[in-house]
Amino acid sequence: MLTILTHDILPVFSMLALGFVLGRMGRFTRDEAAAVNRVTFLVLQPALIFPLIQGLDFSAFRAEAIGLYALCQVATFTLTLGLALGVLKRDLPEAWLLAMATVFVNTLLYIWPISFLIYGEAAALPITGIVAWDSSVTFGFFIVTTGLIAHRGGRPGASLARVVQNPVLIAIALGGLTHVLPIPVPEPVLTAMHFAGAGAAPLTLFALGVILSGHSLAPSPTIATIAAVKLMVFPALVWAVLHIGQRPPEWETLLVLAAAGPSGAMAFSLAMLHGIRTDQIAPVVIWTSTLSLISLAWLA
Repeated sequence: MLTILTHDILPVFSMLALGFVLGRMGRFTRDEAAAVNRVTFLVLQPALIFPLIQGLDFSAFRAEAIGLYALCQVATFTLTLGLALGVLKRDLPEAWLLAMATVFVNTLLYIWPISFLIYGEAAALPITGIVAWDSSVTFGFFIVTTGLIAHRGGRPGASLARVVQNPVLIAIALGGLTHVLPIPVPEPVLTAMHFAGAGAAPLTLFALGVILSGHSLAPSPTIATIAAVKLMVFPALVWAVLHIGQRPPEWETLLVLAAAGPSGAMAFSLAMLHGIRTDQIAPVVIWTSTLSLISLAWLA
């Protein structure tokens, strides 16, 4: 457990921690980090996602396991949204992203590299399945709905244009299209995307750390509730539901590992992109990233 923590988990977490420390020291400003975050969201992440979707072997996935995981996401999201609106009294855009933070785990930028370090590519197939699901379906859903909710007072045409022009959604759509048809992608294009995509995770985590360094980490009722749902309720629900049916044991182990990961940085990125308040979302990301270190090492 200690070796996994020090050799596989902490090196990935270190980019977030480094950004946080340098932000607190004043070496990097929020505006600089926001610019980096925008570049990673609109340029590097599409380069990371396209080859992932385009090269997937869907026949190797256990569709029923991913389906059960998705049902747990729906149930947890619905519960949290109701709590955020009815009990915690957050407005709809913020409540939407707080609920997203409980079910959209940082699989692509955090759990995926950790699982590959621990288990290797073959053993991490279940994590790859969740990364594919979250990158294509879950993330796409939240990109579209958050844009519509954040700009619900605007013109429908403008909202639709923002959705259609989103590079991440374009990468998801093109990756799926070239996979299904199939359309061969030139090797130099894939090489360029792999080269650019390799920077998405460390730069996003670093920028996130810098931006989060300017927020108070004092736990409010909202922060404590959302973090508790993320770290305890969601993994426990996934663990319980995955006892339905039979599948290779590594699928249950690794899907619970994925569910136990920290809140995805994407909820925070979407909040910044659409001007939604981040004073509650940001500490949730920090607290869940920190508190999940031990649980991830134990589960792995």
